[in-house]
Amino acid sequence: MSLNIVLFEPEIPQNTGNIARTCAATGSRLHLIKPLGFSVKDKYLKRAGLDYWNLVDITYYENFDEFIGNVINKEVFISTTKESRFYTDVTYTDGCYIIFGKETAGLPDFIHQRFKESRIKIPMIDNANARSLNLANSVNIVMYEALRQMGFPKMI
Repeated sequence: MSLNIVLFEPEIPQNTGNIARTCAATGSRLHLIKPLGFSVKDKYLKRAGLDYWNLVDITYYENFDEFIGNVINKEVFISTTKESRFYTDVTYTDGCYIIFGKETAGLPDFIHQRFKESRIKIPMIDNANARSLNLANSVNIVMYEALRQMGFPKMI
């Protein structure tokens, strides 16, 4: 059993490093869609991931089109603030993909349109100044709900 976490054009190395560390600790796969806002040799990325990098199953894609070719007939969710359905209102299955957008802009409209029936959100207060949660925190919230639903596979 596995979970696939997808970051669309991530910009902040510390967020990606933290997410990679969580993927390593949970046995989840990490997919990074370029362009990345940092070098994979970035010291902040490495520091955030600590010594977990050898435990992370990472796949890099040159662009979204390359990624999408690998998920045909797979279950895909997109995490967004532009949805009414909560992340707890769906059923996650083995091998599903959960896509998260870049820190400054989220996901582009073409991805929203492609997966409009698969959108989920983390509830927040109704305040224009509270636009979104930190990317790494958002990934962890949704990831652990998905893993809980799957019975925390391969975890003790």
